[in-house]
Amino acid sequence: MQLQLEAPAETITSKLEAWWGLFIENIPNLAIALTVLISAFLLSKLVYNITLKLTYKRIKQTSVTKLIARAASVIVVLAGLFLALGALNLGKTLTGLLTGAGISGLVIGLALQGTLSNTISGIVLSFRKNIQLGNWIETNGFAGEVTDINLNYFVLKEADNNVVVIPNKTILENPFKNYSLTTQMRVVIECGVGYDSDLDNVQELTTKTIAENFDQEKIGKEIDFFYTEFGDSSINFITRFWIEGQSGLDRIKAKSKAIVEIKKAFDKADINIPFPIRTLQFETPLAMMKANKEELVYN
Repeated sequence: MQLQLEAPAETITSKLEAWWGLFIENIPNLAIALTVLISAFLLSKLVYNITLKLTYKRIKQTSVTKLIARAASVIVVLAGLFLALGALNLGKTLTGLLTGAGISGLVIGLALQGTLSNTISGIVLSFRKNIQLGNWIETNGFAGEVTDINLNYFVLKEADNNVVVIPNKTILENPFKNYSLTTQMRVVIECGVGYDSDLDNVQELTTKTIAENFDQEKIGKEIDFFYTEFGDSSINFITRFWIEGQSGLDRIKAKSKAIVEIKKAFDKADINIPFPIRTLQFETPLAMMKANKEELVYN
């Protein structure tokens, strides 16, 4: 019985002695690996702070700048981990980690395809110069001021103070109109006057009214005026002029003011803006009228 117990004890002792010897032999490698890990950890903090400051100069979205800074710091830590494993001669472990990371990344990417797509789109939007916070844009049937470009969604504040939240992917995949890229906007007014109006006088009065209320010389643009068609009850025209503005609200205000002033000028000059009128003409008397006439003759 004693011999049976001594054999396993000797085996365990020999294993421990071998492990201890291996540990002693690899103390320099362990020291190097530990030094690399600590250095990578400290360096990652430095990279995080530097990346955060540099990115914030270009991107004003805090969430996006922190994401980029964290990604940079994680890359530094992973690089330190791989170097440490290499110093310990754990090449197979390193290969296994890389393989596992690839498979895990594929599985996570498939599971979070929509979320990752919005996140990547948010980062791309943050770097685009033609769309910034404070811009007035129109996209996907909505128009408003850009108040936030987050990692997953895009926030618009409309003129009526409603907040619209749109996925970043939708913004990136669809066209948008940015009114803030230029300081000038063109306003279009469509109207019609009666057939008995003096068309030359209408054109002169319209352009004069717009010029008095909107300084076109300062902008360096001219007023356009064109008659477009003979309508059912009016001769229709279109006039176009320019204003200084960067939002759709500026355009609406200018258009409203122009309509009011043109209407006042037309009323003062006795120029009619007709509403649709339909005249019915009958070639023969109606049956009822004919019957009434025969009844009167009979009586």
